[in-house]
Amino acid sequence: MAKKNKSNRDIHGLLVLDKSIGLSSNHALQRVKRLFNAKKVGHTGTLDPLASGALVLCFGRATKISDHVMGAKKSYYTVAKLGEQTETADKEGQVVATAEVKQQHIDMIEDTVKLFVGDINQIPPMYSAIKKDGVPMYKLAREGKQVERPSRQVRIYSIVINSIQDNKIGMTVHCSKGTYIRTLVEDIGAKLGCLAHVDELRRLSVGEFGLAYNMYTYEQLEQISADGIAALERTMLPAEVAFYQYPQFEMKNGLLLSLEQGRKIRFPEAISSKYMRIYDTNRVFRGLGEQKDDGFVHFSKFYMS
Repeated sequence: MAKKNKSNRDIHGLLVLDKSIGLSSNHALQRVKRLFNAKKVGHTGTLDPLASGALVLCFGRATKISDHVMGAKKSYYTVAKLGEQTETADKEGQVVATAEVKQQHIDMIEDTVKLFVGDINQIPPMYSAIKKDGVPMYKLAREGKQVERPSRQVRIYSIVINSIQDNKIGMTVHCSKGTYIRTLVEDIGAKLGCLAHVDELRRLSVGEFGLAYNMYTYEQLEQISADGIAALERTMLPAEVAFYQYPQFEMKNGLLLSLEQGRKIRFPEAISSKYMRIYDTNRVFRGLGEQKDDGFVHFSKFYMS
């Protein structure tokens, strides 16, 4: 393993971690933070300990754009086990109800999942990180408390059935931010009439992270660190890749200063995009510009400190 400096290091950028099963997102983050000896690291959306897969970590200044990454579309592979409902909606929870799984339920699967494609309403599970009066609901659930959870609208772009084996259904789900796969699986089971919970869950991608950009397990990062800190840092991505879909513009120092001071400017040419990547004349990424309805642009995300 690479020898670490005594003081934490200021490093900036993104890393796509392939989180292992059994670790909380924060535990996984802290392990990577220690390995990189980084001063500041945050993640972009919690993955349950049961789940593996894409967890985008933001180092240093990149923590400023974490909410943008968090808002990206996501894809998951999940295995739904029919015939059982659990208190947590996954296999880690105690079974609270059972139902017989009949052939008619299996025959209904393809048509039933189609009912969940599009805009749907979900009630978040009690075992979630959403807070009620500042307390995570999973803590309240462990105390045996139930609180009212308002439904929220999410979008399911597609559900593909990958496998049907006995009472287990493998599915790939492409969805919007805020979607609870545990709730989706439970609701599908309820619609089938035979109950269901999540038996397996893996996040395949967050936006382009996990698709166009490689994921690394912690064990892989440990092996890479044996070649030195420079090799380890080559696993990181520049922050601007989070905005790959937006056009880029180069600005002179005077205009950049105006934006940094909170002023709005008008571009000399028409811009069709609401957002844009802004660089200085040295091709250094400075932040994400946002165009308002009046045509003026301001810094939506100011990257450089």
